[in-house]
Amino acid sequence: MHATTRTGAVAVGVAVLAALASGCSDIEQALNQGGDTTCRDYVTQEPDTKRVTITKAIKQQTGTDNEPAGTIVDSMIVQVDLLCAGQRNVDTPIKNADIAGLFLNK
Repeated sequence: MHATTRTGAVAVGVAVLAALASGCSDIEQALNQGGDTTCRDYVTQEPDTKRVTITKAIKQQTGTDNEPAGTIVDSMIVQVDLLCAGQRNVDTPIKNADIAGLFLNK
């Protein structure tokens, strides 16, 4: 009986951890600043977090809650990666990162 109780407790623990892990994405998305994320912060993000950031930025820019196509998100990630890597002012929000920022401290 003691082993059964322990097995049940482990199963409950695993279920709680799984629930917490799946909720992290929702929490991360809610706290993510999207287009207001600075290049300094963006370049240090993990690939999954960059995807969340860019997806949110696109939604902010379009004013919709519709999920953008994966190819659009992929394209924007490449563009923002390149622009933020060269921004002279690392505090530039990703929504304002552009070619001029590579040469001027905007």
